[in-house]
Parts: sequence; C-alpha cells; structure tokens
Amino acid sequence: MDIREDYAVQMRGITKRFGSFTALDNVSIDIKKGTIHSILGENGAGKTTLMNILYGLYRANEGEIYLSGKKVDIKNPNVAIEHGIGMVHQHFMLVENFTIAQNIILGVEDTKGFGVIDYEKSIKKIYDIIEKYGLEVEPNELIENVSVGMQQKVEIIKALYRGADILILDEPTAVLTPQEIEELINIMNKLVEDGKTIIIITHKLKEIKQAAEECTILRRGKYIDTVKVSETHEEELANKMVGRAVNLVVEKTPAKVGNVVFEIKDLFVKNEKGLYAVKGLSLQVRKGEILGIGGVDGNGQKELVEAITNLRPVEKGQIIINGVEIQNTSPKYVIENGVCTIHEDRQKVGLVLDFTVAENLVLENIESPLYSKRGIIQKDRIISKAKDLIKKFDIRPDNCAEQVVRGLSGGNQQKVIIAREIENDPELLIAVQPTRGLDVGAIEFIHKTLVQERDKGKAILLISYELDEIMNLSDTIGVIYDGTIVSTFKQGTIDENTIGLLMAGGKNFAK
Repeated sequence: MDIREDYAVQMRGITKRFGSFTALDNVSIDIKKGTIHSILGENGAGKTTLMNILYGLYRANEGEIYLSGKKVDIKNPNVAIEHGIGMVHQHFMLVENFTIAQNIILGVEDTKGFGVIDYEKSIKKIYDIIEKYGLEVEPNELIENVSVGMQQKVEIIKALYRGADILILDEPTAVLTPQEIEELINIMNKLVEDGKTIIIITHKLKEIKQAAEECTILRRGKYIDTVKVSETHEEELANKMVGRAVNLVVEKTPAKVGNVVFEIKDLFVKNEKGLYAVKGLSLQVRKGEILGIGGVDGNGQKELVEAITNLRPVEKGQIIINGVEIQNTSPKYVIENGVCTIHEDRQKVGLVLDFTVAENLVLENIESPLYSKRGIIQKDRIISKAKDLIKKFDIRPDNCAEQVVRGLSGGNQQKVIIAREIENDPELLIAVQPTRGLDVGAIEFIHKTLVQERDKGKAILLISYELDEIMNLSDTIGVIYDGTIVSTFKQGTIDENTIGLLMAGGKNFAK
C-alpha cells in the first residue's frame, strides 16, 4: 500500500452498502496534488457515493482515507471542511432569497462586537477570491435573480471561502452553456495553478479531454482503471465506462415528415418579475420531426415550456395541438390532449421525490382502470408495470420498483421520467435537457429512443443547451434569442459557429 505525501487524496478499499445493495466494492483511488482528476462512470456506478464519503456525507462500511499521506477519519462535512475539502453538488445548496454574499458566509460569519456580522470584512474576503480566480459575481445580487452558471460560481467561492484546497465538483457542466463551460475550465486551471486539487465527477468525455490530467473509471461500484487523459481517446473512455463499444454519433435516417401536429402563434409570456420573457414566438412541429430549439439559458426557454404545459399563464397568442387550443387551460388538459413533457428540473417538477419509483412511473395515469379499481389503487399492477419499464429503460438498480425515487442517482431519476413520458404514447413529446446528467451509454439509449419515437410518427420538440445534441439530433433547428425564434433551418445547412453567433444575438441572416 503505497501512501505518499505528494498525493492530495488516497482512498483504500472503500466499500459502501445500502442495505443489501453494494454501491462501492473495495474501491481504491489516488489523486495527485495540484491536478484536475476526473471520476468517470455510468449512472449508479458509485462516483458520487465515493466522493460523498470523502466529503463526510456518508461513512464507508470498510476502507481508509489518506490526505497528503496522513490517515484521516472524516465523520461529517465539518471535519472534511477542516481538512480543506469542499464540494459543489450537482443540485446547488443555496438559499434563493439570500444574496450571494449571505450564501457564501452562511455558517462562517465574521463578527465584531456583540455578535454583529462584519459584512465589510466578509465582502473584502469575497472580492479577494473573485479577483484571484476570475470568478465574476456581484455579491449583493439575490440568488433567485442570477443564472445557473453564476450560482455554480457562488458554490465554488463558498468552498474557497471556507479554505478548500481540495475541491470536488459533481457534474459541474451539466447545466452550463458552451461559453460557461469554457469559462469554468479556465477557472479550474487558475485554481490548479494556485496549488488546488480538483476532482470532477462527470459523464462528459469531451470536457475530460479538455480539462483533466488523469481519469479514474468506475463501473457498477467497482474500480476499472485510471488512465492519463492525454494518452487515451473518447471512444476508449466510453468503452471502459460502459463495458462495451458505444456509438458516440446519433444514427438516424432522413425524417419522413407529415402534417403539422403542434403550433405556437405569436406567443407572449411574462416571467416572475412581470416582464415579457417570450415575445411574439411562433413555431411548428410536424409529425415525424424533431424540432430542436438551441439557445443560451435565460432566453425564454423555461417560460415557453411552462406556458405550453400550463404551469404559467399566456398573455397573448395560441398554443395548438391537433387543432385544439390548450393555452390557459390546465396541466391535466394538456396531458389529455397528448402532450407529454420531460422537464428540465427533474427534482422540482418531474418527480415526487418521496414516492416510489413505481408510483412515479404511473403518476399521470393513476386514475386509469389499469391501476385503479373503484378508487382503490392496484399496487401489484403498478409494481408489475414498473418492473417492465425498469428493464426496458435500464433504470438502476434493477430492483428499485418499491424504492423511494429520491434515493436514485440523478441520471436514473431522469430515466424514470423519460420512461413514463414515452410510455404515455404522446402526440407531442417535449424533451427539455433530456440527457442532462446521463452517461454516454444512457445518452446513446435516449437519443435512439427519441429517434425511434420520431420514426413512429411522433412530433418531438427538443430544447437543449447542449449544442452538439441540438446539431446531431434535430431534423429542423430553431435558435431562440430574447424570447423569440430568430432563425430556423434544416439540419446540416449551417455550422456550429453560426448557430453560436445567432444564440448570442448576432445578425439574423439564416432564415
């Protein structure tokens, strides 16, 4: 057992069990000081569990942890923070109606006489971090008013404010735009230049190649390999992660497009501040077509989806499915008319976290005679259906039907939503960030599934901040900027740079 001072983290023989389920089985890992090290694996491979043990959120059943060659006992996150470990979780842990500064200092406030918070001292410390690492935020801005990318910066500053030398980032690029991803990589490089060690939990092979020095691969709770990123390629990483060859390119035949199924005419929708977020937006989706909407987050995508699904009122305009207007009705009416949605925020909107996987899989059809008899829920039928969908959509663990959905990994929670919405046999499937947080094997599966639905004649509205996903999966691409569709074009008729220009509000020359 080679334990060395020049390694920031060494974990040996880590085993973690949840009841009869073994999440980690005798995993060991070495992470060099002053490097970016990625932890790669499928959904449910144990990546986050391993890092939660390092951060003190979980206790291992077996195994040891060494920091700079010294054995440590990390009982809880407070102990981890004392040892210079910080963690930015995939779902941010911020108080939305607090300012950025209040979130950063929460729990570690500097005080002056009589316990009064010394904001001047705290703000100076925050600005020192901002300037040192290029983390541009406005400390007095409310969290609820800033972008997801900005919230992530706040989480990083929060960890650095507490003295983190080892920074764990869980799926750090899952909700970022291409520009924000590039900015994050620059920030990580600055942190490493200053001697920090960064551990990235991720599924994204492209960003591993861009940022990491070494990569450790886990599969189904077991250690597979550690490789030097510069000496490998994306296909090899994918194969090691999934245990088989993975097709990283979306395979599809030309679309056989039919009549218009779904149409939006001159739509106006306000945001929480009472300002127009959607401004005169119009679009059409045809039978057997994937219409992809590309754009930078915050250009009306959220409000558009909420208006379609009747979670937000429409001020003006029409939303029509098969000739029926559905604006300003009810979410139930929308579903009854064949519109199913994979929402962007799986935890807030897509799932009832304290329901079981089985209950979530039939949530929208619970009143169906298949699952309810004279008002009494038929649990056996629900579980039987759930087991079929768990197998069909590769939801893990494969015995999770009666498990509370909160306990699944983020990627497997996403699979529960996708399974439910596709099983509902929609006329229009709205897919918002459908592969967010999924590994390459799952992304391959979801992309194939969406193409299969298209080939069955379904209309699909794809909204994604992943430009590669929009470019590869869509038959028709629309670019949204400042609440309206500024350009539409057929796949293959425009390049990525031009789309990027349009997404940033560049000249509208590609009608």
